Amino acid sequence: MSREVLLLVDALAREKNVDKEIVFGALEHALAQATKKRYDGEVDVRVSIDRDTGEFESFRRWHVVPDEAGLQLPDQEVLHFEAKEQIADIEIDDYIEEPIESVDFGRRFAQDTKQVVLQRIRDAEREQILADFLERGDALVTGTIKRMERGDAIVESGKIEARLPRDQMIPKENLRIGDRVRAFILRIDRNARGPQVILSRTAPEFIMKLFELEVPEIEQGLLVIKSAARDPGVRAKIAVFTNDKRIDPIGTCVGMRGSRVQAVTGELGGERVDIVLWSEDPAQFVIGALAPANVSSIVVDEEKHAMDVVVDEENLAIAIGRGGQNVRLASELTGWQINIMTAEESADKSATETAAIRTLFMEKLDVDQEVADILVDEGFSSLEEIAYVPITEMLDIEAFDEDTVNELRNRARDALVTEAIASEEGLEGMDDTLANLEGIDRLTAGKLGLAGIKTLDAFAGLAYDEFGSILALPVERARQLIENQFEDVTDDEMRLIDAKYDDRARALQAKARELAEAK
Repeated sequence: MSREVLLLVDALAREKNVDKEIVFGALEHALAQATKKRYDGEVDVRVSIDRDTGEFESFRRWHVVPDEAGLQLPDQEVLHFEAKEQIADIEIDDYIEEPIESVDFGRRFAQDTKQVVLQRIRDAEREQILADFLERGDALVTGTIKRMERGDAIVESGKIEARLPRDQMIPKENLRIGDRVRAFILRIDRNARGPQVILSRTAPEFIMKLFELEVPEIEQGLLVIKSAARDPGVRAKIAVFTNDKRIDPIGTCVGMRGSRVQAVTGELGGERVDIVLWSEDPAQFVIGALAPANVSSIVVDEEKHAMDVVVDEENLAIAIGRGGQNVRLASELTGWQINIMTAEESADKSATETAAIRTLFMEKLDVDQEVADILVDEGFSSLEEIAYVPITEMLDIEAFDEDTVNELRNRARDALVTEAIASEEGLEGMDDTLANLEGIDRLTAGKLGLAGIKTLDAFAGLAYDEFGSILALPVERARQLIENQFEDVTDDEMRLIDAKYDDRARALQAKARELAEAK
């Protein structure tokens, strides 16, 4: 029997031109699979073949898992405390093994398992080729289209076959068998039965790597591409930066008479490339990213990670771009949400937000409009700021004396504490799925609960004004409006709701709907 094992290993190694160790490993796997068939459950079997004699032994084994984890696979696992009764110094993730009877290895068995062994050898060969390929550290692949499969291109590069999916090709490009093509390595799919290297010609990283090839200063570390955004085949933006004052980042990427940028554009099917100077100042970066539009003013909202960009009527169409392309690419490039508006729209929005903050202060601090307006004019926009900013900042307000300042701070703190306590009450009985929904903090979840919204389905079904009222208005008033279906909502309340209800809230509900439908 042992002689037949060695003969089979030797024959397969020569036939497939692979290392004998790969064949031994494949044969051990085949023997283990055959041995497992003797058992009813999903047991774990290990087979060890002596490389010199061909003798082999079989073992059933159990994986040692933490006691608190419990047994997820009873046929393959053992709790740590039970394992220590057999082997005192055994550790978690070790294995307990028990010798078992091996299967008979004869010519019939060898014939029956040959295909299994051959498949394991092919898998091992493919894995080794892939490992050698990845070890080179290449980000780009250049190869020839060998065949087309359901619209995807199979690209041959050396010993590697890679897949370029249809949705990762530049729109309108017509790739054919035999064409030379260059693409970015998007990911490695080790579960794929066919080519495991997945390519892309639409990824932003592709254009960054192309510029690295064309611009030596990038490889030398003198110039850095910070980010890129693309509308594949149409338009792209890249952000460049250098610490070397002798280098013009944009001119360096453009090249003599546009040679460098034209080489990249040619590879991308004529895709127009805007080269933007990266800035550490987010506002300055956004202004540059919106070029060629001229920006009149810009307001940064750190909390929402958004910017309101004001442009005049002449620049409005340029800033937005055809189909919103320019502002969308600028947003992707900078990582900021960009809201383009005219001066009139900006003034209207500012007035709405001011009215919302004024209403909040009047209700929560129990003050008249004059006091609320003073706080707004001094730049306060939340109860937290009034409660916790250094007291010296509020004492600098000429209209307030020290007693007034202390009273306002105390009222703000009391309102926040009351809100926090009410929020905790609202969490009682709420579904964990809703309470832990990414993007919803405990305060918001608590407000939802107090308004009777305690399940994912109920949250997903909230109307625009209903959700806004819960976030923006006192809980009792929000409940009242929901119950009477907003029949007596005032204009001031709607302005407050509009100001509070933003894109992030819409995104939360969209995610909730997806989860609710998945259930």
